[in-house]
Amino acid sequence: MDAQLSRRSVLLAGAVGGAAAALGTASPPAHAATPTVMPPAVVPEPVKVPEAIGTGGAVSCVDPYAADVGIRVLRAGGNAADAAVAMAATLGVTEPYSSGIGGGGFFVFHHARSGRTYTINGREAAPLTYASTEFTDGDGNALDFDTVVSSGKSVGVPGTLMTWAVAAARFGTRRLADLLAPAEALAREGFVVDAYYRSLTAQNEARFRTFPETVRVYLPGGQVPAVGATQRNVDLANTYRLIRQRGVGEFYYGRIARAIVDEVTDPTTAPGVSVLRGEMRLRDITRYRAPIQEPTTSRYRWYELRGMSIPSSGGIAVGEILNLMDAFAARTGRSVASLSQVDYLHWFSEASALAFADRNRYVGDVRGVPVRELLSPAYARERALLFNPDRALARPVPFGSPDGDYTGSPGGGRQLGAPNEGRSTTHLNVADRWGNVVAYTLTIEQTGGSGITLPGYGFLLNNELTDFDFVPLQAGVPDPNLPGPGKRPRSSMSPSIVFSSDGGGHGRHGGRHGGRLRPVVAAGTPGGATIITSVAQILLGYLDRDLDLVDAIAAPRLSSRNGSSEGADLGLASSAVGTALTARGHRLSSQTWIGNASGIGFEGSRLVAAAETVRGDGGAARVVTPS
Repeated sequence: MDAQLSRRSVLLAGAVGGAAAALGTASPPAHAATPTVMPPAVVPEPVKVPEAIGTGGAVSCVDPYAADVGIRVLRAGGNAADAAVAMAATLGVTEPYSSGIGGGGFFVFHHARSGRTYTINGREAAPLTYASTEFTDGDGNALDFDTVVSSGKSVGVPGTLMTWAVAAARFGTRRLADLLAPAEALAREGFVVDAYYRSLTAQNEARFRTFPETVRVYLPGGQVPAVGATQRNVDLANTYRLIRQRGVGEFYYGRIARAIVDEVTDPTTAPGVSVLRGEMRLRDITRYRAPIQEPTTSRYRWYELRGMSIPSSGGIAVGEILNLMDAFAARTGRSVASLSQVDYLHWFSEASALAFADRNRYVGDVRGVPVRELLSPAYARERALLFNPDRALARPVPFGSPDGDYTGSPGGGRQLGAPNEGRSTTHLNVADRWGNVVAYTLTIEQTGGSGITLPGYGFLLNNELTDFDFVPLQAGVPDPNLPGPGKRPRSSMSPSIVFSSDGGGHGRHGGRHGGRLRPVVAAGTPGGATIITSVAQILLGYLDRDLDLVDAIAAPRLSSRNGSSEGADLGLASSAVGTALTARGHRLSSQTWIGNASGIGFEGSRLVAAAETVRGDGGAARVVTPS
């Protein structure tokens, strides 16, 4: 068996293949003889700092443990991909309800020397047996959403570990085994429980009690851990060590793969409790790949936005929102920078609703998604014909016809219904001293994923397959996001990097640098479908509204997703601006927090790492050499 696993590990290495040397010399040669990244030496919780300014490299994310690990990797000579993988593995320990090797995500890597941007599609995949009617009863009705979430039926083949393997092999300079070492040590030694972690545990306590293994790992002693307690996960530490010693083949071909299949098809539940079984087989896991894809590319004024393409809708929808804002400006003769806050948020709401109508109609893991047309400025100008600068459009707004002929109707039909998408995800950003940049969003979907902890291995399994539409959103209209064999559910995750795209620009955002594209900002956030609106709003705040990055992240958010109401957080709904938006026909729904974002700004020779000041009890930003 060991020889068989060894051969499979070799095959897997070929699947993720390549070497950083193929990308040039902007970073050290792949897997060079360099100092091993050392694990954390102490347990006490590091300080959360929402902004850090300096040089030599930067990181930002939701968690101070992960931020400290990332900055230590950069200081030890690792590059942005190395730091991102080490940070993500650490988040699997400290943010286990939002991330981990039981989930998936999207990794965007910009290689400074070549000027190319690559993305890794680590989205979870459905079993080969899943049909479009998988989540319906015998009469074509949708199954109960919450029932499906906490079950084996919701679990997709995890892609996170394969993403790390690809990132380390293709873009990194360190062995994956070394990059997992800090996370292994932290899982074994433990981290300090803060109020945010405790609140998430408490919110899921009743659901977690369905699964005895989840109680054992995440409710130590059968209780929600107290603030200040040390939370350990020895099982996860041992899993990381097993992967470090035996390779990722152990996860996709070996004992972990078999354990996943066993648990998904027959979940271990509390006495007298039963949940839906999944259909995953070993072949579904062994055939999984995390392919490298071209990013979406769109232009906004003198900027170039690069993001994640299908099965994500993030790069497409964020790009379309910015295109529509540009089209509104051309139609009204006004600039986004000159707008009052009420006008700005009205424009933003209308652009978001129009983009979501198109996203719901056209984007999914299917052939023929009109990505180029959806990101076409000409298409945005046609869609902008619906825009009323004084009044909100009736929701839902119609989807358009991205067919290349933009002399006709700006709307093709109304998309009814709203897809489900969990809001528990996490995001990180890294920039290194060579100019390489990573924006990486990873998830297990809902807070706590499926609620199922893999027995003996210490990590939660995702519920990503509930991101599929259970039934078509509208009768008679094709739905690209229905389940299918091996299909990956549509996502809103929007890891994004913006560049100055010509000699234009002004102030801190400048133009070209040395004749090459220069990064301006990298950003992302958790939040389900609100990710798209949050990222777009952060980018507009930073690029157009003259906000410092930390302030663009901290600003109250509006999330208009073509539904009957629009989310508004941090008191926006009840403010004077909210009242004025209501008078224009917007229906605002007050929420405490929307998202938990972070980013890195590139301002001349300095890096500005930024994270939340309030949401999620604040985030963590670090630079290698503080100013």
